[in-house]
Amino acid sequence: MRKNLFGVWLGIVLLFVLAGCGTKSQGDVIKALDEKMNEISSYQAKAKLTLKTGSEPQVYDVEIWYKEPSYYRVSLKNAEKDQNQMILRNDEGVFVITPALNKSFRFQSDWPKNSSQAYLYESLVKDILSDKNARFKATKDHYVFETKTNYPNSKIIPKQEITLRKKDLSPVSVKVMDTDMNALLTVQFSEIEFNKKFDQDAFDTTKNMTGARLEVPTMAKAGGEAIEVMYPINLPEGVEQMDEKEVATDNGKRIIMTFGGQKSFTLIQEKARILPATSTAVLVNGEPVDLGFAVGALTDRSLTWTYKGVEFMIASNDLTREEMVTIARSVQGKAIK
Repeated sequence: MRKNLFGVWLGIVLLFVLAGCGTKSQGDVIKALDEKMNEISSYQAKAKLTLKTGSEPQVYDVEIWYKEPSYYRVSLKNAEKDQNQMILRNDEGVFVITPALNKSFRFQSDWPKNSSQAYLYESLVKDILSDKNARFKATKDHYVFETKTNYPNSKIIPKQEITLRKKDLSPVSVKVMDTDMNALLTVQFSEIEFNKKFDQDAFDTTKNMTGARLEVPTMAKAGGEAIEVMYPINLPEGVEQMDEKEVATDNGKRIIMTFGGQKSFTLIQEKARILPATSTAVLVNGEPVDLGFAVGALTDRSLTWTYKGVEFMIASNDLTREEMVTIARSVQGKAIK
């Protein structure tokens, strides 16, 4: 009987020892991630992005292509297919394409190196490697890191939880959280293929603009059709709406809202103009910024973006870049007036 008990006890000990041998420390995983990045020359990934900064969660499908040294193609679509944009980076620069409006903007930008990007694998790895105070835990199948972020509004969303698969260190999910640790933006990866072989012209600007136009029909010319006026849900403390006026334009109407108090800004919205299909890219000052539901152009004094066929602009001498991004992300609903 004692012999049997000893055998059972020895077996349990061996199981713990073997299990311990298979568990990597935080340092081991960080080293493995660094090595993996040196082995990756390209990848193709698909993910679902959920944004929770408005009145209702918004869900978007994201497809990401990457090829070294710095070629990117990020396609962003919502479930109703009425919001479709693409970020493209190649030797010519950084482009934001809105096919439904035949619009293409070119930025002189270091995107995506200048901030965190929740759906880019190398950006997630960079955030893990650069945060010396990152928290780490291992589960049965995953490694989970909690790191600081590097967004234009990182004071509002300072933390992110990055989950990786143990077997190949591929991304599973990312949760970008506010100061109360609520997930405002979630990315759930459905697939990723490392060292993907792309066609030679896969990142060509003209090819991608033409392909996007074929996939998404150009919006009907709306003329004087009324637009659904949208209001910011989140305002800086001590700021409130002061005025709202409507101005007639050749394209319908322009809504101009002014906000004041401790800080002031103007929010303008009007029906977006549809450009001719032969239009060339317009050079834009500023940086492309991901709002979750759209890609905008951010400068020190303004933020512009297009959403569901409407062009928006926030202009202010008082707001920080962080505040403009936070306000823009909340312009998603009707206000109770």
